[in-house]
Amino acid sequence: MKLEEAIQSVKFKNQTHKAGLNILYTAWWLKTVMSRELKKFGLTHEQYNVLRILKGKSPDEMCVKDIAGRMIEKSSNVPRIIDRLVAKKLVKRSTDANDKRHTVMTLTPAGFNILDTSTKRIDELFGELIAINETSATTLNQLLEQFREKEN
Repeated sequence: MKLEEAIQSVKFKNQTHKAGLNILYTAWWLKTVMSRELKKFGLTHEQYNVLRILKGKSPDEMCVKDIAGRMIEKSSNVPRIIDRLVAKKLVKRSTDANDKRHTVMTLTPAGFNILDTSTKRIDELFGELIAINETSATTLNQLLEQFREKEN
């Protein structure tokens, strides 16, 4: 769907302005579709992101600060998200062996299982929704990184 149809407007300051709005709209759309699928697994997209981060560091443990630094949405309340994952028995919280003041997290076997199952579905969903070839995807990635050049 064209952006003009989605937001019912044809007035943009320029193509750069339209591109920014297009990125925002597309991110919202993809997040909404992904959230709908993850809900079937009892996960939010933030919880899914934490599970993926922990799997990426496995078998190493991670503290909250390190997890927060890798989140897609930096404003997420990581301690609250982890509390919910611990309650679901998907993440185990323990004391750091080197520094008893630090709390560290790891995935549980149930966490690995739900992440594997949900990731299979998310990968299928991306295959169904994202209709671009590898060359176009490479170009898009380069453009998005160029767009964020001034990111701190």
